[in-house]
Amino acid sequence: MPKLLLAGKFHPDTLTLLADRPDVEVENLVEPTEQELADAMPGVDGLVLRTTRFGADACAKSDRLKMISRHGVGYDNVDVEAATAHGLPLAVVGEANSNAVCEHAFMLMLATVKDALPLDNAVRKADYSRRNAMTSGEVADKTILIVGFGRIGTRMARRCAAFDMKVIVADPYVPRRVVQGLGYEYVEDFRDALDRADILSMHRPGNHDGSPVMTGQEFSRMREGAVLINTARGTLLDEDALYQALTNGPLAAAGLDVTRDEPPSPDLPLLSLDNVLLSPHIAGVTREAFRAMGLRAVQNCLDAFDGKLDDYYLINPEVLQRSDG
Repeated sequence: MPKLLLAGKFHPDTLTLLADRPDVEVENLVEPTEQELADAMPGVDGLVLRTTRFGADACAKSDRLKMISRHGVGYDNVDVEAATAHGLPLAVVGEANSNAVCEHAFMLMLATVKDALPLDNAVRKADYSRRNAMTSGEVADKTILIVGFGRIGTRMARRCAAFDMKVIVADPYVPRRVVQGLGYEYVEDFRDALDRADILSMHRPGNHDGSPVMTGQEFSRMREGAVLINTARGTLLDEDALYQALTNGPLAAAGLDVTRDEPPSPDLPLLSLDNVLLSPHIAGVTREAFRAMGLRAVQNCLDAFDGKLDDYYLINPEVLQRSDG
């Protein structure tokens, strides 16, 4: 009987799904440490992983593991190189939380452009003089630069176009004809359009070495009064440079669901700014997405046990190709 290890807290419906599989042994470790997870790996055939790091030690102790299934689309907490070297396939949940992240990015965009947080604070302080400050803007007819045109970026583009925004897409891995065929402007390098973007929304993976994509040089190229939205990875931004751009220009505001360190240090300068709207890396964790991610992550393991895994969800499909060969 294959053994499935759930590492983390999951939606109750995942247990309902597993109740229909009496042929699978299930163990649940709620928020295990990296060492606790590694020590639990002997005898495990499938792993559904939330936030605990799965490194080389866990790989080495995985004597029966057939599948690592991430509860999400990111896999920063998995040593992919080690997993691949050990012949361990790694799967993600595809589009299970794409809509949730897109909606959150859109919410941050509207909230920052509309000055939602300061206006809320003004009412609570009975400060109706804020009405004369003219700090609230509109997104209609504004230009948004979407960096990354995958599952989330494509959804963001459609919503922005529906709000009468001009959409520029930057993604070197997507053909120009695809983007232009959808009615959007295409640039291969996002830096070439920074000076035309009223809003910049990040939807790409982080660099493998953790180096930022947006540094002081990039921020200096943005237009005065621009807004930055990041629901992707905190490592994409040089946070010191972002602070300078928000205090000395050109940025008017930023909406951040992610930071380089999570939770951020209490003395992070960005936390002191009232033109920064923050959320705790929660964009992809709506009630609906939490359920969908849990079901998909578990199903990936069950499919692997049943010999019908869909390689659409795999990060390292070469592992299966290698075993088939």
